[in-house]
Amino acid sequence: MRIAIIGQSAFGEAVLRALVQNPMDQVVGVFCPRDREGRPVDPIKSAASELGVDVFQPRRMRSARAIADFRSLDADLGVMAFVTDFVAMEILEAPRLGTIQYHPSLLPKHRGPSSINWPIIFGETETGLTIFWPDDGLDTGPVLLQKRVPIGPDDTLGSLYFGQLFPLGVEAMVESVDLVRRCEAPRIVQDESQATYEGWCTDEDAQIDWEKPAGEIYNLVRGSNPRPGAHTTHRGEMLRLFDSELLPADADAGPGTVTSVTDAGFEVAAKGGRLFVKRVQARGRRKSAAAEWSADAGLQAGELLGG
Repeated sequence: MRIAIIGQSAFGEAVLRALVQNPMDQVVGVFCPRDREGRPVDPIKSAASELGVDVFQPRRMRSARAIADFRSLDADLGVMAFVTDFVAMEILEAPRLGTIQYHPSLLPKHRGPSSINWPIIFGETETGLTIFWPDDGLDTGPVLLQKRVPIGPDDTLGSLYFGQLFPLGVEAMVESVDLVRRCEAPRIVQDESQATYEGWCTDEDAQIDWEKPAGEIYNLVRGSNPRPGAHTTHRGEMLRLFDSELLPADADAGPGTVTSVTDAGFEVAAKGGRLFVKRVQARGRRKSAAAEWSADAGLQAGELLGG
């Protein structure tokens, strides 16, 4: 089966390397974003060049050039592995057997670009991934396959993706390609009554309100770690919080108050609990241990964050 891949980054590379292992398939081309000056070459491009697979880097996946190049591959199946650009319907419909796509949520829940962040931020205990047949909507096409994964109480965006959704997603993509090859791939219409959509998780979304319950703040920090990074202010300057731990409340401290500073980090009071912060990033600086930043900044117990 002739396969054309549209993808990028480490996930796209992993899918490419997994699919080329099957002697029944031939990856005939890879479409990925253009190179950026001063940035490393995309991993999927490097892998494709190493494997002798033709690489295409159109400016947009809706351009006439992209459509023509894709059609020239005469692919049986299109595989979309981490795609952030809108892809023309002419490309989606070009392969003889159609096109399949990976999405890191249990569609129709959490359609949209930050679908790993939001379930953590909302305090959900389960998410998953979907391989689906994309159409002209946003994550709206029929479902081919789904895998469920638990969200642990201390999972972050990073741990959930790299520990579960990334490796399981590669396996699911290989499994889905096999189902398509055997003509056993279902097309299950999504239940629109269960659909949700959230946009990008931005700095505006990741701003900490210390008046909210401690559990909600902890979920925001987890769901924004490593990007975009939940943030507050210290002496008027932005401070991003990353690795943290939820602790019982300190009845004597108001929300946002630093209750202690130790050689392992610092604690901040919130409603119904405290956040023990272990890793931070101040504006214009690299990420660092919270204790290192605290010493440099002269953080003292009793100071108010976010004020």
